[in-house]
Amino acid sequence: MNMGKEEMLDVFGTFTEKNDFRLNPDAKHVDMILNGLMANEKKYGLKFCPCRLRDGTKETDLGLLCPCNFKAQDVWQKQQRCWCGLFVKR
Repeated sequence: MNMGKEEMLDVFGTFTEKNDFRLNPDAKHVDMILNGLMANEKKYGLKFCPCRLRDGTKETDLGLLCPCNFKAQDVWQKQQRCWCGLFVKR
């Protein structure tokens, strides 16, 4: 389902409501990431993280869907943000 930016913001806002993370307060950064997600959805049919490279294998690429399992990544532990910085610790 192709969504516009406002719809994605609403979905991600709901996703973050009861968690220890939120959308990055930097609106320009969020806008850039949403543009990348929309471009990937248009090109590949899925919202792949625009900051990570797909390798073309289904199993690996599915791990790049946004939102990814960012709390299991080192970048979350060290920098308290997801890989692309769309989500940050509260």
